[in-house]
Amino acid sequence: MAAESTLDREGLVLERISNARKRRPRLVDEVVTLAHGAGGKSSAALIDAVFVEALRGPELEQLGDGAVLTLPSGERLAFSTDSFVVSPLRFPGGSIGHLAVHGTVNDLAMCGAVPQWLSCAFVIAEGFPIAELREIVADLAAAARTAGVRLVTGDTKVVPAGAADGLYITTAGVGVIPAGRELGAATVRPGDRLVLSGTLGDHGMAVLLARGDLAIEAEIESDTAPVNGLVETLLAAAPNTRWLRDPTRGGLATVCNELAVDAGVGVILDEQLLPVAPQVQGACDLLGIDPVYVANEGKFVAVVPAAEAEAAVAALRADPLGGQAAVIGEITEQPEGVVALRTPFGGSRIVDMLVGDPLPRIC
Repeated sequence: MAAESTLDREGLVLERISNARKRRPRLVDEVVTLAHGAGGKSSAALIDAVFVEALRGPELEQLGDGAVLTLPSGERLAFSTDSFVVSPLRFPGGSIGHLAVHGTVNDLAMCGAVPQWLSCAFVIAEGFPIAELREIVADLAAAARTAGVRLVTGDTKVVPAGAADGLYITTAGVGVIPAGRELGAATVRPGDRLVLSGTLGDHGMAVLLARGDLAIEAEIESDTAPVNGLVETLLAAAPNTRWLRDPTRGGLATVCNELAVDAGVGVILDEQLLPVAPQVQGACDLLGIDPVYVANEGKFVAVVPAAEAEAAVAALRADPLGGQAAVIGEITEQPEGVVALRTPFGGSRIVDMLVGDPLPRIC
């Protein structure tokens, strides 16, 4: 009760700032910076002011994980694309080859689609070892088999030494959306619950420590994995699931802010319910980084009706990829467009969209 009464007392302040939070950030920079690729405010401003402004269309302006397209036959497809520029190319738990498949497969799954086909384009720097390229392509092929998708087309370009930091990969994917499946921010309602499929921050911290720039030793592995099967498990247990998103760049905080703005609701998270592995929490504490801003590559956030939340968590926990699934918060009518975090001490704090770039090149 103490946490709720504190939140109520802060309600007026939260409402006063909610209108400002509902507007996506404006682009004020004159040059592109690393912050524009971090998935936070700067990314949103760049996308809105440059890309959406020039390429407007009803599908693009949804700004989801992929475009939902209706064929003349009435069937619906999801179409998504992503580029992968991670450094280092290999890290504990995976490689750029795994990410290239998992990232696009998971984006399609967040649209409610069953992923089917991928394309893959390689930009390779002159001098890149063929043996290493073979290993990464083998990782990519293994990831595709695990995810149940087929690589059906691709492209290769070679650029001068040093121009592409070794190797960049771009994948695009197509998936089929089953009839009657509708997911989106417009379906979210006050009283719904937020379900997280597992622990926060594993991928971002694994990649950061793998660079070797910090004197921190911790056994942290990336969670990179295809979640399309886990999504189907969720939807079978909670058929009225409203919304899905994978917390990659910008982490949980950023996707929750996008949800709050897009759905016109408040998002209230409970800090005590957020699953974070002890080694990830320890590394974050040492570096002064909040785990809610650290990326995952094998987790998702779902909004489900309150009546289906318990069944959703039970079903996810029965799968090895969802063993740490938990209800982490709720949807409220007010403060509109704001994400707040209840703390263990009975107070609350605003969780804003990521500013800056604490973890560059994580995907």
